[in-house]
Amino acid sequence: MRIGSLELDKPLALAPMEDVTDYSFRTICKEQGADLLYTEFASSEALIRDVSRTLEKIRVRDEERPIGIQIFGSAETSMEGAAAVAEQANPDFIDINCGCWVKKVALRGAGAGLLQDIKKFEAVVRSVLSGTTLPVTVKTRLGWDAENIVILDVARMLEQLGIQTLTVHCRTRKQGHGGDADWSWLERLKNEVSIPIIGNGDVTEPEDVRRMFDTGCDGVMIGRGAIHNPWIFGHAKHYLATGEVPEPPAPAERVALCIEHLRRTIAVKGERKGVVEFRKHYSGYLRSLPGVAKLRCELMEFYEVEPIIERMNQFIETLADRAPAR
Repeated sequence: MRIGSLELDKPLALAPMEDVTDYSFRTICKEQGADLLYTEFASSEALIRDVSRTLEKIRVRDEERPIGIQIFGSAETSMEGAAAVAEQANPDFIDINCGCWVKKVALRGAGAGLLQDIKKFEAVVRSVLSGTTLPVTVKTRLGWDAENIVILDVARMLEQLGIQTLTVHCRTRKQGHGGDADWSWLERLKNEVSIPIIGNGDVTEPEDVRRMFDTGCDGVMIGRGAIHNPWIFGHAKHYLATGEVPEPPAPAERVALCIEHLRRTIAVKGERKGVVEFRKHYSGYLRSLPGVAKLRCELMEFYEVEPIIERMNQFIETLADRAPAR
């Protein structure tokens, strides 16, 4: 598949997730095998007003390429201006968020809210295309609800406008993250349009990646499945190549990557802020390990990195002591 000058063969993409896919997590997933990255989504209104926190969100580094900046909004002039601002950050492409389901976005006509008004959807996309010379892609959902699934009409419209890739989270806005993602729409889309289609939704295991590719889609995007398992990208590639699913990472490997991720977060955000913001990641890295609930409560009390590292290393030593002799 192509996005501008990029040539990608069945890429595995890390989904843009607010307050999750910052620079530190993106580089972790890149090193674990992610082929395509996206920034957290950035508000068009904040971008055109030079809000420093939002401008930091769209900062990209060469080691992340290929990477797209994702923007959202409903005002056409703001989206056009935001596209121009995003282009100055020098990403490989710009992605339009037309799928965010949370109320503060969708009920204001942005994100998945655009699925209620296809003419507005088209106008917003046109405005972004007018604001940049970079390739433009779109991420969206099937429709607002089960009675209003409009993805085929949306895909035809986007192809005519010149959108280069369409990512589809195979749920409706009403579903949010509930219920099952309906991957059958990916096959229908591939029969309907010629632009590349990236599938998204309910990809948590390497086997899911293969099953999604079996629909005919050109790429697979992994979101929540990567939060508790950044190894999924490399494991999925191994499975696709060999038919064998690698063993899950051992507890010591999980803790080691967690510590590395924490260090990278602190390097960018400073110690106190980095430590506090990183707390949301413990449940993912330490998921299902014995005694993890008590450990997480302890880790939440720290504001400096060294006690955290010391406590996690003690935790691993305790697990090793509990392991039965072979």
